[in-house]
Amino acid sequence: MTDPVHDPTHDPATDPVTLHARLLSALPSATASAARVLRELLDDPAGAAQLTVTELARRAATSEATVVRAARSLGFAGYPQLRLALAAAGAAHEPAALLTGSLEDSADLATVVATLAAVETEAITATARTLDVVALAAAADAVRTARVVDCYGIGASGLLAADFDHKAARVGLLTRLRTEGHGALVSSALLEPGDTALVVSHSGRTVDVVTAARQARDRGATVVAVTSSAGSPLAGYADHTLVATGRETAYRAGAMASRASSLLVLDCLYVAVVQRLGSSATAALQRTYRAVEGPRSAEGGRPVRRR
Repeated sequence: MTDPVHDPTHDPATDPVTLHARLLSALPSATASAARVLRELLDDPAGAAQLTVTELARRAATSEATVVRAARSLGFAGYPQLRLALAAAGAAHEPAALLTGSLEDSADLATVVATLAAVETEAITATARTLDVVALAAAADAVRTARVVDCYGIGASGLLAADFDHKAARVGLLTRLRTEGHGALVSSALLEPGDTALVVSHSGRTVDVVTAARQARDRGATVVAVTSSAGSPLAGYADHTLVATGRETAYRAGAMASRASSLLVLDCLYVAVVQRLGSSATAALQRTYRAVEGPRSAEGGRPVRRR
């Protein structure tokens, strides 16, 4: 799939939805100074569109050169072209006050629900908009053809890895879930060419899983990374990187949003794998569904009635 930011026929100024998604996906791997610029653009695109390059640089506590580089990294010839796109984007999204995720301890639950829903919806929409379907297809092929699929993730990322491991096992794939650092390191040391390591990490910087990914690659296995940062160390060791976006905000709402968007990415990967497995996946799902359809008595194997 052609990257719209680098497609010479694509004009970001006419596509505010794409601009918003690209701003969000660029944030995790941006430098500290560039990240401040991106946050200003994300939080108040209409307001930022009214600022000169000098005013935006001052507001973001950075240099004019950093603002210009940020504009060019998003596919614009310069800051004036970005300002035009920001004006359009400002009318296309939720009010900035809702999307900043600025939850106070005294916030009422209705505000909490609305803010988290907005942040997670934003992350899922941006992920769907920017997900590289070529990388997704290649990752699905690697998972489908693997002798074994190792699934690594620690903490909250381990829950996501476990979800994929569970679904993959239901369609007949041989999987190994490792949600503890040493377990991932040991398992990756035993991988071989033709195996696949699926590594989930929000930051892409968790030492044990990054080391496991490097070790899996060195052993000749294919590494699929699901992370929020395409510029992370994990992505550097991956054959295929699937980026799930999400802003870090108060109460770690960004990490929460990235968890939701990571689940979307993993669901897309799972469906792509099932499509490639075809009838064998359908048959496996039917057999495993029957196996867990209901509790059965030890003697006759008949379902036990619940009262």
